[in-house]
Amino acid sequence: MKSHDIDDLIALFDGEFSESENTRLIRGGDEPIYLPADTQISYHRVIFAHGFFASGLHEIAHWCIAGKARRLLEDFGYWYAPDGRDADQQTAFENVEIKPQAIEWAFCVAAGFNFNVSVDNLSGVEVDRCAFKHRVHKQVNAYIASGFPPRAQQFISALARFYDRDEKLNIKQFALKDSNNPQEPANNQSIAVSDMNLHAEKVKAPCYV
Repeated sequence: MKSHDIDDLIALFDGEFSESENTRLIRGGDEPIYLPADTQISYHRVIFAHGFFASGLHEIAHWCIAGKARRLLEDFGYWYAPDGRDADQQTAFENVEIKPQAIEWAFCVAAGFNFNVSVDNLSGVEVDRCAFKHRVHKQVNAYIASGFPPRAQQFISALARFYDRDEKLNIKQFALKDSNNPQEPANNQSIAVSDMNLHAEKVKAPCYV
């Protein structure tokens, strides 16, 4: 199986969307951000953190569900509360993260890459990761039943073709359980979801169903 090289991810994204959507995937620094075209740069930029493959997939997922008007705004016009959120802020964060993380999980399955659900609040209120996993999984199921957003489906297909995997996803490929196995799955195996903050060390919190 092909390795998960960030240059391949950039080439795949740009190949699909640089002309049709005037949007490119950019390797960034500490913080991810979306920047629309301006007087200095003529194309929109999906900028992901640290050159991480997972961060690239996550930011692409956000872009895939942002509407046309939001794609003209920095960071799609969303307000973001950093790590250290209280209970209300964390609930709001999780509500807007369910759909992009469901799409990110589908990207991971299509690429044969391990998916890590992120609640991104290690220094704030205690988080029920197991409940959040179930909500993301439920959204995956809904997308499989009714269809992914068009740009998300386009990129799922591009990833699956590049990594020689099945373009048609099914819910059996999305295993809802804790996984500490770093090995990548074979083409017909599921991608298990595990707990991880995208920018922090792994926190063990098994959730078996």
